[in-house]
Amino acid sequence: MKVILVRHTTPDVPRGTCYGWSDMDVAPSFMAEASDTLIQLTKHFPIDKAFTSPLKRARKLAEFCGFPDAEQDARLKEMNMGDWEMQPYDKIKDPALQAWYKDYMHLPATGGESFPILYARVVEFLGELKCKPFKRVAIFAHGGPIVCAGLYTGLFKEEEAFRHLVPYGGIQIIEL
Repeated sequence: MKVILVRHTTPDVPRGTCYGWSDMDVAPSFMAEASDTLIQLTKHFPIDKAFTSPLKRARKLAEFCGFPDAEQDARLKEMNMGDWEMQPYDKIKDPALQAWYKDYMHLPATGGESFPILYARVVEFLGELKCKPFKRVAIFAHGGPIVCAGLYTGLFKEEEAFRHLVPYGGIQIIEL
């Protein structure tokens, strides 16, 4: 099964803001970014089924790309950043932040998730998807889950994971 992973467009938050599960809208540049995404996505049509994170920034792009009824699945949400949500990184006073910077692939955000928790929920979703009869699927999600999918399918190694983060509105293809 070909899986087209689509990252949401630029969120409407100041640069440098820590966000994850926060359900903010998209930036004013949405129409231009979404149009570019749609051009890339149409190269992979027809799509048998579309899934989306329930967060607005992913749902909005799914709708724009022609999938207003994309199936929402909470396992596709971004990493929960807990107490740090919606704070500028440089204003977070939590001493755990420095430890997290050094080992963000294993440590959780205070009151939030760790990367292994995010990975487990994405892998659970992909494992179920793999058993479905689809040939081509689109998933509208976030950077973290897309990185997890790349790791799961062996596109890259853990130590290189975030070097492969697709840009806002970008697409990554995997095979299940």
